[in-house]
Amino acid sequence: MTGEWHWRTERPGSGRSSGSAKPLGTERFPTQGEAESWLGETYPDLLAGGVHAVSLYEGDRHVYGPMGLEAEPG
Repeated sequence: MTGEWHWRTERPGSGRSSGSAKPLGTERFPTQGEAESWLGETYPDLLAGGVHAVSLYEGDRHVYGPMGLEAEPG
């Protein structure tokens, strides 16, 4: 299966439901690696904009997440 890869945001207080994920802009990527590279470059801006966790999707298929963007303490 191949499709466009994209991120969905998880915001604090959105609850534990997977239905709370919202699309992250209009960014779409042809590969998982390109999606992950983009996240690595832009996560500080996402944090500043209030995004604290993201999940990766290939089309409608949930690949992984939610993954926190904040650094682990210690």
